[in-house]
Amino acid sequence: MRGIASVREVACVGVARTMLVAEIVGPAGAPTIALAAGVHGDEPAGPWALLATVRDGLLDRRFSYRIWPCTNPSGYALNTRENAEGHDINRSFHKGGTTPEARAMIAANRDRRFALSLDLHEDFEADGYYCYEPVVAEETPFGDALVDALDDAEFPVQELSDAFDLGYPPEAHHLRVLSRGRIRNDPDAEREFFDVTPYSIYLLHRAARYALTLESPRKRAWADRIAMHRTAVTTIVARFADRGNENLAECPSS
Repeated sequence: MRGIASVREVACVGVARTMLVAEIVGPAGAPTIALAAGVHGDEPAGPWALLATVRDGLLDRRFSYRIWPCTNPSGYALNTRENAEGHDINRSFHKGGTTPEARAMIAANRDRRFALSLDLHEDFEADGYYCYEPVVAEETPFGDALVDALDDAEFPVQELSDAFDLGYPPEAHHLRVLSRGRIRNDPDAEREFFDVTPYSIYLLHRAARYALTLESPRKRAWADRIAMHRTAVTTIVARFADRGNENLAECPSS
């Protein structure tokens, strides 16, 4: 890895704030992995875990990275889920973006393609870690490795059932399959069912081959939440690397 090639501010048009985006350049022709955190301002472990992962040199040197360390800076400053205007940014990646932050990210990513995207979140109700892993080409190749790594590290893994609040109304339960630590969701069916679009689902249809959302348990100790996120990021990237050339398939363009 040649290191951080650039760190720049991206303007949020119409409001007096910016976001930071960093590029880490790998070998020539290396696939790019997108990493993001902090879309909900009251979920602080994600940004800190992402920064610590970069600081400690834990990212796989075979890839390039585009990193959004905090995609809701106003909400982070206010310790609120929503941005300063009271909007949930992670429900705003449709119609070209309906929040300043979503529009800024869509514009900045317009000509980019990513082999993998990871978005770091926290869950206030969870006792353990879990992920949303959209089904791509009838497969979900990362969740088993993630759960195994968390078990090996003796971190708690969330037991999931219909009684656990995942943001799906009862009439939408058919859109996902639950197992320990994993939600396997149908991204095409979700786009048809819901009027709003999260960041990961947007990327799947526009710019990324795979896009996972990672959730640490907000009620756990700060150090544990950081460590769980670091374990998740490094494990999924390693699993992606193990899959080899099949990951270089062309990303969706529309």
